[in-house]
Amino acid sequence: MKIQNMRSYLLSLALLISTLGFSQGLAFERTYNYHTQQFNQGGAEINAYEPLSQRIFSTNAAESKIDILKISDLRKSYRVGRIDLTPYSGSVNSLAVQGNVLAVALDANLPQSNGKVVFFDTNGTYLNQVVVGAMPDMICFAPSTQYILVANEGEPSDDYTIDPLGTVSVIDFRSGSATTLTQADVHSVDFTRYDTIPYDPSINIYGNNGLSSFSQDVEPEYIAIDPSSTKAYVSLQENNALAIIDIFTFSLDTVIGLGYKDHNLAGNGFDASDVSSNIDIQPHFNVFGMYQPDAIQAFAKNGNTYIVSANEGDSREYSAYSEVERVNNVNLNPIIFNSPSTLQLDSVLGRLKVSTTLGNKRTGFVHDSLFTFGTRSFSIWDTQGQLVWDSGDDFEQITSQAYAANFNSNNDDNNSRKDRSDDRGPEPEALAIGEVDGVLYAFIGLERMGGIMIYNINNPQAPVFDSYILERDFSVAANDTATGDLGPEHITFISAQKSPNGIALLAVSNEVSGNLSLYQVGQGIGIDEELVEKTIELYPNPSTGIFHLSEKQSLQIYNSEGQLIKEVQNESEIDLSQEPTGFYTIINKAGNTLKIIKN
Repeated sequence: MKIQNMRSYLLSLALLISTLGFSQGLAFERTYNYHTQQFNQGGAEINAYEPLSQRIFSTNAAESKIDILKISDLRKSYRVGRIDLTPYSGSVNSLAVQGNVLAVALDANLPQSNGKVVFFDTNGTYLNQVVVGAMPDMICFAPSTQYILVANEGEPSDDYTIDPLGTVSVIDFRSGSATTLTQADVHSVDFTRYDTIPYDPSINIYGNNGLSSFSQDVEPEYIAIDPSSTKAYVSLQENNALAIIDIFTFSLDTVIGLGYKDHNLAGNGFDASDVSSNIDIQPHFNVFGMYQPDAIQAFAKNGNTYIVSANEGDSREYSAYSEVERVNNVNLNPIIFNSPSTLQLDSVLGRLKVSTTLGNKRTGFVHDSLFTFGTRSFSIWDTQGQLVWDSGDDFEQITSQAYAANFNSNNDDNNSRKDRSDDRGPEPEALAIGEVDGVLYAFIGLERMGGIMIYNINNPQAPVFDSYILERDFSVAANDTATGDLGPEHITFISAQKSPNGIALLAVSNEVSGNLSLYQVGQGIGIDEELVEKTIELYPNPSTGIFHLSEKQSLQIYNSEGQLIKEVQNESEIDLSQEPTGFYTIINKAGNTLKIIKN
């Protein structure tokens, strides 16, 4: 199998250049693949890396184990041990490692009861355990290593007879010793204060048809901690909100609604039908997306802290209550929506899944607007929850050009083109950020379509698409191990300084295919690491037509069919306003290349 990345895909048409990881600025090479042979059973979901022992710890829920992998030699990596979790009951959800301490978060046998964090050393020897909240879904060490935080999702039972509080556990780890921890070191941060005071109306509190309290309805999903280890930012996914926690005082600062993405704006469109044969990425009137991020990460730039989010989306669907309905089954206001009967055709918006809790507040049953789950994008936010930047419709535009025959496929079926268009599209879920050769990148895993989107985020106000990597062979059955990576659930960035070979790595856990892949990530124009003589820098990218170069250059521009369409001599801009939308490749005299998108 070969790695197919967007740039290599385009350049192979024009120049027949390498089929391996040829990318804009970043070289990308898969170096290791650990397979559990557990298809769609959670064989590899979350991973963590410990640099001193050069070991990766990977959750294996299918066998209730932690797999321990030694990666000192990337070409000869192997499993060196396993931790059996069956003595501790419950299902493994997450893990984190710091020094010689491995912290593992497990559900209770009854998920609505309090879960636990079990501590081991990096050889797998049991150290200690403490009780945390219900359904501990994510665990992490603060950068200072003095605190451990756990997002306790607290999902209800299917019949909604039990709806535990959503909480965040802050474990005081200033002693540095797991063996001396007691229950007194575990501090629970809940949301009960909002049960009796007004809150931001854009925070979606509607579980059990509005019968659940605020503190029950919130569902902490993921935690990002600022570099100073003073504040924790918690994604409340179903609630489309961000909670901010003061770590030192073990207290809740505030909860902020993230608002909605206007899908009627140019560049914010999406493909809405799973039954139409054509790919139709377009804006939709009075359709809004709830960001509802899964993974989030925090980083500092120019003295400011930012939060990056993978906007997967999620809904409440239980036997006792569901908020999900298709557009063809809701009442549209004919005064607002032009020709509702046409919009509700399966080939238009009819198949799209929307929430019954929003857009109908005025009457209770007629929708003036429609709200979808997730935004098929990633975003950058400031620490007040204000949107700084969003990737718009990039993900679907890019995947539609590269993989039109498999666009918006599901992750457990290699013959499922457009199967996810009516739902949440490619579903960005996993996220890591890291610096490679002085450039800060965001790596976003697409849970359904698969693959990793890579963006340069050195400028948080104007990130630049770098490349799209997809390790998936659609020609074989999805449950064949040769199919590659299906359902990337978690990404760990390993810096060059901590990597065993001095090159940055990505460790990608693929929940559906049940494997963990390691990728080398390094700057260069190809995997042979040729010298870059003169790079091409321009903005904006994508653009509606005019691209501005950072310096004058002489360039050739090729379309996606490999045809030379334009040459510029010593110019500071490229004008593609008269060319059709799509992908183009620029080559300068030094032989360096850049992929651009014309909207």
